[in-house]
Amino acid sequence: MTDALAPTPTSAPAPDRARIVATKGHGTQNDFVLLDDRDGTLVLVPARVRQLCERRAGVGADGVIRLVATEHVEDAPAAARAARWFMDYRNADGSVAQMCGNGVRVFAAYAQRLGLWDPVTGPLDVGTRAGLRTVAAVAPEVGDGPWFEVGMGPVTLPAGPGALADGGDAHVDVAGLSVTRPGLSVDVGNPHTVVVLADGADLARADLTTAPGVVPVPPEGTNVELVVPLGEEVGPDGRPRGHVRMRVHERGVGETRSCGTGAVAAAAAVRAWGGPQAPDVWLVDVPGGTVRVTLRADGHAELAGPALLVAELDVDLAALPA
Repeated sequence: MTDALAPTPTSAPAPDRARIVATKGHGTQNDFVLLDDRDGTLVLVPARVRQLCERRAGVGADGVIRLVATEHVEDAPAAARAARWFMDYRNADGSVAQMCGNGVRVFAAYAQRLGLWDPVTGPLDVGTRAGLRTVAAVAPEVGDGPWFEVGMGPVTLPAGPGALADGGDAHVDVAGLSVTRPGLSVDVGNPHTVVVLADGADLARADLTTAPGVVPVPPEGTNVELVVPLGEEVGPDGRPRGHVRMRVHERGVGETRSCGTGAVAAAAAVRAWGGPQAPDVWLVDVPGGTVRVTLRADGHAELAGPALLVAELDVDLAALPA
């Protein structure tokens, strides 16, 4: 293996591996550089991830997704090994992430583009560092682009029900907001801290160019979601569903236009605060669009939303920033 990026099967071989073919895609404007490494010949070093994700001198993205056969991933968890294909996801700073709810939908669209999956034949199993995830094509909720729904696995409140009575288990300071706010920890295969705000004005005032301060400091860091509840409405099935608006600061990235696991965490936290009568289905508005979260009775969640592939790229690695 090599620390250079290997050409994909659709690119001409080059002895110096100076150019690669990549794909650019996004889910509600949470954007990714996708690499076809199905044969496992690429070592994705952090410096190269940072170069690709750099907004002005690189391709520009919130992260890099490597599609690779699960058998080539040494640290794949046992639960993920049932999947043929593995989503190796890296944040824009080069750090490894367990999962990405928007990313796994874009991964599925990418697998379809590569001819590795046909939605007509049934769902796609995807290996991730958070375990096995299953993706299926579904009818769009809003817009006219393709939508996919992914089983997100279990959603838990690490601090337990006592945290709800206390209003949360963390104290969060956000630039632009004058007072410390309570936050609730939510685990969606990766860590989140959800803060509920009173209105859209507070949401707009928040400055997420710097990471919010969370106390106690989570050992692996945390994504922070700022959420404004918008009430309930009647869905197409005649049942009530909740509606929230959200902004997010992702660890290792900064503020992003969307975060799939963050949308699940936001819906789970607001429903938990709302009590047993709160809806199971939630629309979550993010700056990049809208996703749908379904919180099942067994404690698992499903996330549905768009996934779009927008460009095929011939990347000159030598021209990327040092």
